[in-house]
Amino acid sequence: MANESRPCPCDIGDRFDYGGRGQEVQVEHIKAYVSKPSASTDKAVIVIHDIFGWQLPNTRYMADMLTANGYIAICPDFFVGQEAWKPSNDWASFDGWLKTRDASKIDKEVDVILKYLKEQCGAKKIGVIGFCWGGAAVQHLMLKNPHLKTGVSLYGVIRFFDDRSSLLHPTFFIFAEKDDHIPLEQVTLLEQKLKQNCKVDYEVKIYPGQTHGFVHRKREDINPQDKPYIEEGRKDMINWLNKYM
Repeated sequence: MANESRPCPCDIGDRFDYGGRGQEVQVEHIKAYVSKPSASTDKAVIVIHDIFGWQLPNTRYMADMLTANGYIAICPDFFVGQEAWKPSNDWASFDGWLKTRDASKIDKEVDVILKYLKEQCGAKKIGVIGFCWGGAAVQHLMLKNPHLKTGVSLYGVIRFFDDRSSLLHPTFFIFAEKDDHIPLEQVTLLEQKLKQNCKVDYEVKIYPGQTHGFVHRKREDINPQDKPYIEEGRKDMINWLNKYM
C-alpha cells in the first residue's frame, strides 16, 4: 500500500499478473498497446497510464476491459521512451523526474494517436480515460481538445489543473475517500468550480473507504471489502463512456 510520506502513492504492490490480449504497435514516434474487439466498431478509447508507464499490466487489464465492452482501446507511451517510474526509485528524486513528464504536454502525441485511430482503426467517436498522472492528463484534454467525445479521470492529480474548469466535453471524475495524495478539500473545491464554470455534463464521485489507485489495482484479493467499490468504479467508468459515445 501507499506510504503516506511519498509524494505520489501509486504503489504497485497490488499488481496484476497479466499478459494482455492486445498487441504492441508503433504509431509514428510512439509505442502503444492496442486491443480490439472481435466485432467491428467505430468507438475507441485512449487509455492514459499512470507514473508506472504504458507497460504496466494493471493498465493493460483496464484497456482489455474496455475492449470486452466493445471499444477499441489504445494505451500509448506518453513518456515517449523516457523511463517510467519504478517502485525501487528514490522518492526524493520524484519531483525532478516529474518535471520532464508533464501531463499537459501530451497534445502532439494525442494528435498522432487520434489520426491513427481514425485512419487505421476506423474510429469516429473517441473518448479518453486516465489514472493518476493520466487522470490529470484527461482533465487537460477535456479542457482543450475538441476532437474527443468524453473523458473519465480516475484519481487525477487536481493540483496540476486546479485553476481551470471550463470543460469542453462530458467528464466523469472518480476519487477515493482515503486518497492521501488528493485531499477531499481539493475535490470539494473542484466541484465548486465546475458548478460555477462548466457548461457540459460532469460528475464527481467519491468512493467510500478507498485509497489512491483502487480502480486499476488488484486489491479485491487482499481486501475483500473493497471489491464492491472496485467493481462499482469500473462499471461507472464503462457506463459513462457508453452514455456519451
